[in-house]
Amino acid sequence: MGISRILIANRGEIALRIHRAAHEMGIETVAVHSTADAEAMHVRLADHAVCIGPPAASESYLNVAAIISAAEISDADAIHPGYGFLSENAKFAEIVESHGIKWIGPKPEHIRTMGDKVAAKQTAGKLGLPLVPGSDGAISDYDEMRRIADEIGYPVIAKAAAGGGGRGMQVIPDAESMEPLVKRAMSEAKAAFGDDTMYLEKYLGNPRHIEFQVFGDGEGNAIHLGERDCSLQRRHQKVFEEAPSPVITAEERDRMGGIVAKAMAEMGYRGAGTIEFLWEDGEFYFIEMNTRLQVEHPVTEAITGVDLVREQIRVADGKALSVAQEDLRFTGHAIECRINAEDPFTFAPSPGKITYYHPAGGMHVRVDSGLYAGYSIPPYYDSMIAKLIVYGRNREGCLMRLRRALEEMVVEGVKTSIPLHRELIRQPDVISGDYTIKWLEEWLADRDAEAE
Repeated sequence: MGISRILIANRGEIALRIHRAAHEMGIETVAVHSTADAEAMHVRLADHAVCIGPPAASESYLNVAAIISAAEISDADAIHPGYGFLSENAKFAEIVESHGIKWIGPKPEHIRTMGDKVAAKQTAGKLGLPLVPGSDGAISDYDEMRRIADEIGYPVIAKAAAGGGGRGMQVIPDAESMEPLVKRAMSEAKAAFGDDTMYLEKYLGNPRHIEFQVFGDGEGNAIHLGERDCSLQRRHQKVFEEAPSPVITAEERDRMGGIVAKAMAEMGYRGAGTIEFLWEDGEFYFIEMNTRLQVEHPVTEAITGVDLVREQIRVADGKALSVAQEDLRFTGHAIECRINAEDPFTFAPSPGKITYYHPAGGMHVRVDSGLYAGYSIPPYYDSMIAKLIVYGRNREGCLMRLRRALEEMVVEGVKTSIPLHRELIRQPDVISGDYTIKWLEEWLADRDAEAE
């Protein structure tokens, strides 16, 4: 008996995305929601809906007991966590499976291993992925830190093993700065994650952020679906993503993709995953693995024609991958703009009621969003309200279509980042693809300085 009813343990556009894939497979959906999301589009469209708590995520979307209870009373036979919230919580995955409910995600042990940055780096090294030079694992002795830094060369960066989002990190320019800066990083890590374990890496001065989409069946078979370039970031948060990367050749894609697919096959990895690298001077350096679907997965879908959510559901249901590596073709170019409910210049959140909404349309234009006129964006969650994804035969055509789509898209009643994207894609460096992970913040700083 295959999966017949999926509980979607998430909200917003990703909950809607999962609902659509499930319905196209003839599978019913159960929406869970906080009281703040009672009128959300994914709740309106789902076959069943269960309220799981008040607005605070800790009491609703992170409330494991409430979600499991919702699955049981609605007779859901599978749970899809989307991204964020509980999607990379190994304990939650174990609890789901212990209740006889199928977990639409990787094996809990792989979530746990790759969620610990030190363990992830050690595992990646064993699997043959190229690493950033640095400590073999957690490190606390300052003399040892200085020895490693002397060996690999300054500057180095101290990172929290349990970290993410840029917290618990300090760039160390020289030996004298080592101890005070590491202490600062440890203090940040303790406050943010409750864990001050640190590791040390070579600091790459001006790299790009390039990630590979992987998919495994859990039985030792795995494929890669090419790379995405996510270098346009602000405060370690991605703003604009594209596939393929403007700087990667087909030969590099085949070589690196082959390495990551082989690594996932050796792990026995199940479901969707993303191997993230820094890329500088033609070299890849592993930084982390995300054991879930990524926000930017639509650009990969656009250039491969593979529905990644459908594939997740199939694999969780014990089915084989629907596509073999040799059958995959990478065609054209796709770009995604993350549209947030925030001031496009100060980045202050802008929740509120949508008074008018007109999504962009036309050939090869996709909008993933739960917005509608009259909907009130709650202030309790992430500010992303839509993703605009555009496909073209080549990068130039894709950028022209994106420009047109951004001009056409209207969201009124709140401030959004649409004006930022309109400005961004007119910049010569973005048009030429000549940017790194530092480019956007430097450009924003220059723009602010000019405004003053």
